[in-house]
Amino acid sequence: MNISSIGNSLNTLALNANNKIEENGDKSFQNMLNDAISDVNNQQVEGYKSMEGIATGKVTNLQEAVQRIEEAELSMKLALEVKNKALNAYREIMKMQI
Repeated sequence: MNISSIGNSLNTLALNANNKIEENGDKSFQNMLNDAISDVNNQQVEGYKSMEGIATGKVTNLQEAVQRIEEAELSMKLALEVKNKALNAYREIMKMQI
């Protein structure tokens, strides 16, 4: 049984995080936000297609269709929560006195 120290694990995580930052270094916050919004939109479209397939009886695998619908719902809830947190943070910053 090999037990490594927690420091080695943290160093590995830090190196992996730095590599990812360097790979995505040219992406701006706006681009990342646009990508996230388009991902949520794509999942919503897939969810609606699955709902339509269930309603028309064209779905061959009901479990996959329901899974797509649930993923779309969860991604929308996550996006709304992120938006709410960002707005609350903005409001808190605006309340700060200089």
